[in-house]
Amino acid sequence: MLEDKTPQKTDIASLGEFGLIEHLTEHFKINHTSTVKAVGDDCAVLDANGLKTLITTDLLVEGVHFNLSYMPLKHLGYKAVMVNLSDVYAMNADASQITVSIALSNRFPLEAVEELYSGILLACEKYNIDLIGGDTTSSTTGLLISVTAIGHSDAKKITYRNTAKENDLLVVSGDLGAAYLGFQVLEREKQVFEVDPNNQPDLDAYTYLIERQLKPEARKDIVRILSDLDVVPTSMIDISDGLSSEIIHLCKQSKVGCNLYEEKIPLDPQVISVCEEFDLNSTTVALSGGEDYELLFTITQSDFDKIKGNPHLTVIGHMTDANSGMNLITRGANQSVPLTAQGWNALLDKDKEE
Repeated sequence: MLEDKTPQKTDIASLGEFGLIEHLTEHFKINHTSTVKAVGDDCAVLDANGLKTLITTDLLVEGVHFNLSYMPLKHLGYKAVMVNLSDVYAMNADASQITVSIALSNRFPLEAVEELYSGILLACEKYNIDLIGGDTTSSTTGLLISVTAIGHSDAKKITYRNTAKENDLLVVSGDLGAAYLGFQVLEREKQVFEVDPNNQPDLDAYTYLIERQLKPEARKDIVRILSDLDVVPTSMIDISDGLSSEIIHLCKQSKVGCNLYEEKIPLDPQVISVCEEFDLNSTTVALSGGEDYELLFTITQSDFDKIKGNPHLTVIGHMTDANSGMNLITRGANQSVPLTAQGWNALLDKDKEE
């Protein structure tokens, strides 16, 4: 007998809203004592035991923030969680709970939504996060995902954007630009496929870039590293819209200037080689690409010896007085060029993912 290879598709309407929620969340476990009540009631109940509570939310919309022609649903679920956890870690705090709300059209069977939630589950398990609630509804425009993340921290450790000081050192985690280039590679291959559906892309040379785009990791480890080193940043932000945009946010809110040194910007070798292939300037990609989800922060000069030599951290500049402006000090020529915010704007640019 021939095997039936037609995938089973279950109509979501057959479960109903509460049945769907129960089905999708049955494998999520509770890990935090601060979670008193999770999914299954009108409200979640939390007890932070005297710690400050942090809340952040992001909305991801099909056709604006992601393209399902090359974004697997499992990766999308994972990434939707990372986007929010990154905001909590950018406050020098620990994330502990999330809520997930989705709106989906009738083109998505139950199996597709299960795949989405398998990515959310993987993120929760890896980052020790409790899923405590959310909502589901129908959509006439495709898939929408809204994730809210909740975190906790001692008040003395919470780090804001508006507290950088003149002469503080500017530090970044990881490397920059790879996620944007991953997006460019995927867009190129999508266009090739549309012309010739029989074409099978060879993406082995772009593995790191594509992973940074489709399955980014929030930098929880940096919060722990800073704590172990006894370093409390003077300001902090995550890099979602491009390095230049985030530096400008820090400077404007802290009322300081900045010198960013081009030669210090950390770039992965694959970024450099693919920039050459695409005829792109690697500095421009790092400054304006976005979606790196690295942490950008400032520290006092007295803390430099604590982070010096750490492979996860790079000092890329320093803060100056506000009248000096926000400047890029170029490689070689050592010229000072004003920084401009050219990162992606979700309200204007419909062709690039956030």
